[in-house]
Amino acid sequence: MSNSKKINNTALNRLRQDYLRLKRDPVPYIVAEPLPSNILEWHYIVRGPEASPYEGGFYHGKLKFPPEFPFRAPSIYMITPNGRFKTNTRLCLSISDFHPDTWNPAWSVGTILTGLLSFMLEKSPTLGSIETSDAEKRRLALRSLEFNMKDKLVTELFPEVYEEMKTTHETRLKTLESSGIQAKILCSTSGSISGGSQGSSSNYHNAIATAAVVIGFAIFAYSVKYVLKTMAYEE
Repeated sequence: MSNSKKINNTALNRLRQDYLRLKRDPVPYIVAEPLPSNILEWHYIVRGPEASPYEGGFYHGKLKFPPEFPFRAPSIYMITPNGRFKTNTRLCLSISDFHPDTWNPAWSVGTILTGLLSFMLEKSPTLGSIETSDAEKRRLALRSLEFNMKDKLVTELFPEVYEEMKTTHETRLKTLESSGIQAKILCSTSGSISGGSQGSSSNYHNAIATAAVVIGFAIFAYSVKYVLKTMAYEE
């Protein structure tokens, strides 16, 4: 991993150690990779945990480490629209460079990502956070697939996650398509039943009308016959 920025050996060694540690002991729901050209910039993907408003979502973000890491904290960004944090905005967290007084050099990349997910699942406001309903977060979770699949960095840094998102997206489309077909079938069946019912009703009314005409004609004929007989009798 080469670097375009000047970096001291302490930061370089520490970030390499953190990378190996993450590979050996991954953080639940999160994967992270540094840029091949700059180990000071890491990108991560958060999978929305089950039973949360983010379930089914994939959230891309980045960490920007200072050359003085681990003695100075990184800045944290969320890139994917999520309903919890503003996108492409430095987040004010106790594990970010917004709070140098609370930063602990012993914290690793894994610690930072764990803290980010923990705060994401909370509702505490901070600089860079936004207030949206759980319903909106669920809607964005579904839209996150389309958003991330268009992101070149996601496809390059996380090919396995990209394939997972692609498969999940295709499955959802098939489910929606199947639901649409079923709805059409139900609508068509309902229309047929309704049409059949209307047809039966129409036939019934036609039969009654025909019977009424026949009866009326019979009464008219009888009346004429009666009048003719009466006239013949009078003569």
